[in-house]
Amino acid sequence: MDKQLDLLQGTLDLLILKAVSLGPLHGYGVLLRIQQISGQALVIQQGSLYPALYRLEHQGAIASDWGESENNRKAKFYRLTTAGRMRLDEETEKWNRMAGIMGTILLAVPEQA
Repeated sequence: MDKQLDLLQGTLDLLILKAVSLGPLHGYGVLLRIQQISGQALVIQQGSLYPALYRLEHQGAIASDWGESENNRKAKFYRLTTAGRMRLDEETEKWNRMAGIMGTILLAVPEQA
């Protein structure tokens, strides 16, 4: 199934936190990392990404420093903070719990008469 999937409501922050937890990235690098680790199944639009990065930085989940990108341009590099690590762990646990519940529900079969 090579069709790209739409993001579920509320998952973008979690995806960004996970991507940044793998190492510091500039904004476009976050977008590429999510595509890479999803096997190209998820594509994040820049119009959604940058407001989310700003929001996460404002909340203290990520921090940034200016640096130079691989194409020699000035870029903001994001990294996970301690608070961001805790949030990533909590959100991952919630997501895994919900996925398990959804899996159980979707396996339900009609009762026999």
